[in-house]
Amino acid sequence: MGWIWFAVFLYLACAALLVAEVFVPSGGVISVCAFACLFGGIYIFYKHGTTECVAGVIVAVIMIPSVLVVAYKIFPKTKFGKGVILARPQRRQGDAVPDTAKLKELLGATGVALTPLRPVGMCDFSGQRVECVAESGYVDKNRKVTVIDVESTQVTVREIEES
Repeated sequence: MGWIWFAVFLYLACAALLVAEVFVPSGGVISVCAFACLFGGIYIFYKHGTTECVAGVIVAVIMIPSVLVVAYKIFPKTKFGKGVILARPQRRQGDAVPDTAKLKELLGATGVALTPLRPVGMCDFSGQRVECVAESGYVDKNRKVTVIDVESTQVTVREIEES
């Protein structure tokens, strides 16, 4: 009966190593150790009997995906997880407008380049900051531009030559 407990311990070690592999970059070394524990446990179950071996394989088939799902669900909620996972960016009033319908309304609008467009940069159209692509490849900061094309979320602008 002692060997069965050792096989269960190997299964638990496999689960712990799989969780570690998800969060620790090891180049697969931890995965190899996890699967060595798994196959060691299966081998012990096999040596004990066919019924135990089949039960061990069924437990392994259920355990591995379950452990990975639980690790991905619980880890981000832990104190350590919150410290290592990047937070989603918070949008502020005046940030770039990603809505395609609003961008289509800008077609033909005139604005000012807030940053140099090399060829991508930020432009201001009546208080709306929008990421734009320069048609000519480069537009200096504070130059007037007009929207000539809107393709999905890409706004293409042309520099207005001032005479």
